[in-house]
Amino acid sequence: MPFSFANPDEATRPLHLVDAAGAEAFLAGRTEAERAWLTASGFAGKLGQLHLLPGADGAPAGAVLGLGATSGRRRGRFHVARAVADLPEGGWHLDGALSPAEAEEAALGWLLATYRFTRYKSTETPKARLRVPDGVDAARVLAIAQGEALTRDLINTPAADMGPAELEDAFVALAGQFGATTRVIRGDELPAEGFPMIHAVGRASARPPRLLDLRWGAEGPALTLVGKGVCFDTGGLDLKAAAGMGLMKKDMGGAATVMGLARMIMALGLRLRLRVLVPAVENAVSGNAMRPQDILTSRKGLTVEINNTDAEGRLVLADALTLADEEKPDLLVSMATLTGAARVAVGPDLAPFYSDDDGVAGAIAAGGAAVADPVWRMPFWDPYETLIEPGIADLDNAPSGGMAGSITAALFLRRFVTETPRYAHFDIYGWQPKAEPARPKGGVGQGARAILAALPGLLGL
Repeated sequence: MPFSFANPDEATRPLHLVDAAGAEAFLAGRTEAERAWLTASGFAGKLGQLHLLPGADGAPAGAVLGLGATSGRRRGRFHVARAVADLPEGGWHLDGALSPAEAEEAALGWLLATYRFTRYKSTETPKARLRVPDGVDAARVLAIAQGEALTRDLINTPAADMGPAELEDAFVALAGQFGATTRVIRGDELPAEGFPMIHAVGRASARPPRLLDLRWGAEGPALTLVGKGVCFDTGGLDLKAAAGMGLMKKDMGGAATVMGLARMIMALGLRLRLRVLVPAVENAVSGNAMRPQDILTSRKGLTVEINNTDAEGRLVLADALTLADEEKPDLLVSMATLTGAARVAVGPDLAPFYSDDDGVAGAIAAGGAAVADPVWRMPFWDPYETLIEPGIADLDNAPSGGMAGSITAALFLRRFVTETPRYAHFDIYGWQPKAEPARPKGGVGQGARAILAALPGLLGL
């Protein structure tokens, strides 16, 4: 969806940002009429308190938004975005002491608060427009917002309209928008081209599996992004219960997120060589579906015992990661809605990630903190390696015991990255379970902005 800021020459009204500690001083500095109005309304700078300030003609002359406790103790993020849906139509500007990072967060949050998924139902969009705060790079914020909107749109689209072929269409359209090249390997071409596990996971569906490959940029360091594109996951022959299948349209959230990140990178014209790999499949049930205790041979040559057909995401990622690793990029990142264990560990708001490289991990963590995209480092815990070694094959796709599920999945993937020293894996949720500022209920990107913020330091951009 298109985003926009207020025109530079548009008249704007102030949105005063006041925290609880500054409420008394703010009230003291207002006119007697405004002070009486706000006092009668109970304004005390509490988080989310929003009051319009009446002008002499009765029309709103501005508004005041409470920010609650001081920024160091304030819970959540995108607090300015709380006001967007309730402000009258027209131009607005922010009035309050904001650091450069806070101003950029406020501007991005404002745009994202106007996001609506309208493919199947028209929905009114907030009409309040923000004047770009001083010092904020409007083009950069717009590029980030558009990348996030792409991610949300892809995840929100139900599987009937977002199968492997439709994901391919979106992938190719993205490439065409920025002059990138693509290659697609489909159906029975996959095993012949060396991708047997992608084929094994997707062959039971009437919608053939495929590997999507995008390249962009002719110079600079090499960055490869790999995203899990399971467009719907029934669980295969180890069929999910209805409750577990309800949100499986989002099981391509890793693909959606790397595509959104790729859009940000290309729109910003970063000087790097970008590659994006998406194994796009549907994990379905039919007579030729893979079975429990089948043994698959991966692109890398490692054999994998299938002990649960519902642990399919790591299989398609493994073949794609092997391909990525063969080029030895300067940085390799995989993203996937991979395990329920990650949700149990950190909940829906944090994006857990794994890396053996302290520099990579530190840069991503710092990037996430700087741009209000929370991430949390998890350990590649070597002592758990034995859990993914079944004995009859090199690897087990679903270790028994029910413990450390996110870690063992990450360890499984790491076995397929042996030539690229700097690798990070994200086990994301990709879904906002209830509406929060700038994040309506539904599909959501996680980790992409943290990675984008980390790239200059990691790749010397």
